[in-house]
Amino acid sequence: MTDRIPVFDGHNDTLLRVRPTESEGERCFFVESGEGHVDLPRARRGGLVGGVCGIYVPRPPDGAGGAPVASDAPLAIDPAYAHRFVTTVLARLCKLEAAARGSFKVVRSTVELDQCLADDVFAAVLHLEGAEAIDAELDALWVFHRLGLRSLGITWSRPNVFGHGVPFTFPHSPDTGPGLTAAGTALVRACNELGIAIDCAHLNERGFFDVASLSTAPLVASHTAAHALCPSPRNLTDAQLDAVAASDGVVGVTFCTAFLRADGKSTPDTPIAEIVRHVEYIAARIGADHVGFGSDFDGATIPSALGSAAGLPLLLDALRGRGFGADDLAKIASRNWRRVFARTWR
Repeated sequence: MTDRIPVFDGHNDTLLRVRPTESEGERCFFVESGEGHVDLPRARRGGLVGGVCGIYVPRPPDGAGGAPVASDAPLAIDPAYAHRFVTTVLARLCKLEAAARGSFKVVRSTVELDQCLADDVFAAVLHLEGAEAIDAELDALWVFHRLGLRSLGITWSRPNVFGHGVPFTFPHSPDTGPGLTAAGTALVRACNELGIAIDCAHLNERGFFDVASLSTAPLVASHTAAHALCPSPRNLTDAQLDAVAASDGVVGVTFCTAFLRADGKSTPDTPIAEIVRHVEYIAARIGADHVGFGSDFDGATIPSALGSAAGLPLLLDALRGRGFGADDLAKIASRNWRRVFARTWR
């Protein structure tokens, strides 16, 4: 195996799966588990030094916060329900940090990020995966920013007041509907003002290019892959990849098998080579300076050969075997994310 290379992950759903203490039927972040993908012991063993920790709002029970927007469209989520859900998970995040005894920290600046990496503290960047919990007037955005929000996905794979997410249709283009709404345009500008990274993962193609034309920050697509290799609407076309590079942004290559395989199947019987294939394609197209990892740990089916965060050295070895040198590996593993955050955060 390679020497330990620190890895910063551009996207995971671990906050939704773990708790600060052990309890029946629930994982504790600080205790190694055979379930899921990330806990602190497995992160340390695999060199995972931190990540963008997302809060996704799942669909509520029927009649408890979903509103149909069209007969053939996915349900939009009631903002009041989303706000309640996000508040609950934010409280869990605060409890995790309090219980960590200095081993886990929510970072709000690159100074804090660098200090965590130097001190072997897991660096968590707070992310909302879909902006349903934010009102059109953007009052909640300012509150969430003060609480530590430094990354925001405008949509998940459904519509909201700001824009339209791509559905999980396969095969399909990401050109699945209209672009940002007027509220979405205001949201992009407010994120630029506050220093919040705008994540275009899950956003449809027209919305993506609206962000590209409006935003003054580098473009981010945190957990996606190359549409040319896997024609899922969740993946980026060559034109979108080019736009990320032109902005000095970063594409986080996902470990989600359904977005890696040419057949779009979600199966753990998928080799690590599929991740490598997308990293190679994107790096060849736009350069290794614009590639990172965006695992979707604890939110997707990943290759069983990788297994969990503890398996990250296997991926780095596979990339080295394909000719990636030490400098490019360091960029892909963490430095590209750090550069983008430094150019975005205030």
